[in-house]
Amino acid sequence: MVYMAEAKVAWVTGGIAGLGVQVAKTLAAAGYRVAVNYRNSREKAEKLQQEIEADGGELFTLQGDVSRVEDVRRMVATIRERMGRIDVLVCTAGPFLFKRIDAVDHDDEQWRELVDGNLSGVFYCVREVVPDMRQRGWGRIITFGFPEVETAPAWSGFSAYAAAKAGLVSFTRTLAQEEARHGITVNMVSPGDIRPPYKEASIAAARGKQEPRNPVGRPGTGEDLARVIRFLTEADSDFITGAVIPVTGGFDNRDFQVSD
Repeated sequence: MVYMAEAKVAWVTGGIAGLGVQVAKTLAAAGYRVAVNYRNSREKAEKLQQEIEADGGELFTLQGDVSRVEDVRRMVATIRERMGRIDVLVCTAGPFLFKRIDAVDHDDEQWRELVDGNLSGVFYCVREVVPDMRQRGWGRIITFGFPEVETAPAWSGFSAYAAAKAGLVSFTRTLAQEEARHGITVNMVSPGDIRPPYKEASIAAARGKQEPRNPVGRPGTGEDLARVIRFLTEADSDFITGAVIPVTGGFDNRDFQVSD
């Protein structure tokens, strides 16, 4: 366990499953006090809390959906009451449908879930946490994209998700410009096609395993993302803002595969 001179608080949205697990563990090991939220998986939240606390870290879990404005306001108020502040916001929460759907075949519920969960939810969280970050003159915000999202590529069958994430690139970069004078950096990481069981796995677990779609030859892991995110949260990373950083192993979305 590494302890910082001043224990900062990191909120990892949706951090009890998927890519957020290693982010929460890595930041806790770096000395951050960590909060994560979940929609339904209370048992997973309790398990992650036990694991992090067993390693000497601190994890606070709470229920809430970032796509709901009232939930976000309640969660932020609860985290402040319990932990005093929010210095780092990592937006790992974001729904994805492993099913190809033509753009005009989305129903209203599918469209809203994907756009609200991947774009509007980030806005709701940012709007609540930025004022306190401004007051302290320091903050770190990290969003999630997908390979080459900064070019706004076509992604046939995944239009709602792609549109939300492409919009999030512009939002991330705009926020980075607006908040730079307040000591707040805003960056995006773009994971490659990381699948279970590697989403929640360490890099060591992927060593020796083969993944021919990645030029580096091995599967990507949650820890690959977490290492980059930890770097972006450091005080001396203040010169990096408005960046979109691929963490893909060289994976190209043209090789993305899903069972229709």
